[in-house]
Amino acid sequence: MTPTDGDGEFLDGRLLIAMPGIGDPRFERAVILMCTHSDESAMGVAVNNPVEGLSLSHLLERLEVKPNTSRLDQLVLAGGPVERERGFVIHTDDFSTADATLPVTDGIALTPTREVLEAIADVDRRPRHSVLALGCAVWGAGQLEQEIRDSVWLSCDADEDLVFDDDYGSKWARALAKIGVTVDHLSTQSGRA
Repeated sequence: MTPTDGDGEFLDGRLLIAMPGIGDPRFERAVILMCTHSDESAMGVAVNNPVEGLSLSHLLERLEVKPNTSRLDQLVLAGGPVERERGFVIHTDDFSTADATLPVTDGIALTPTREVLEAIADVDRRPRHSVLALGCAVWGAGQLEQEIRDSVWLSCDADEDLVFDDDYGSKWARALAKIGVTVDHLSTQSGRA
């Protein structure tokens, strides 16, 4: 079986959009950037769920990373229920490390190391756009494909606005709109007809 989104392709670099009634409050209205997807597994990071009261500057202070810029007030995101203490930085591809940066899609990459945090804190080295998420979402072999068949997720192309802007409350509806779906036309019951 080839894992697909219905078009015969892996979902790397696409956004997963949770359907209403997903049945798991951790993913209610989630928009997840898919970072890897293969026959064996899939991994993504939610980009629309800020951790209340936790800013990037506060986290950098706790990690003893000394910034040389004051523009670090963005919120840290809850990226998913797996490895919630681990940071995953999604960023534009104008920053990369030789051994830790994973290209996700055109112009967007993922780096899970301290080095990217140090670059973000440095006005001369930081990527043009970035978000830090704690945790990720992970699926085993065939699990995501089954959830898609069960109408748990839709998908759309990722773009910088959806991934990086801080209008978290509207990302789910905007992601749906990219594929021509309006919120008021969705059923709260997912599953097969």
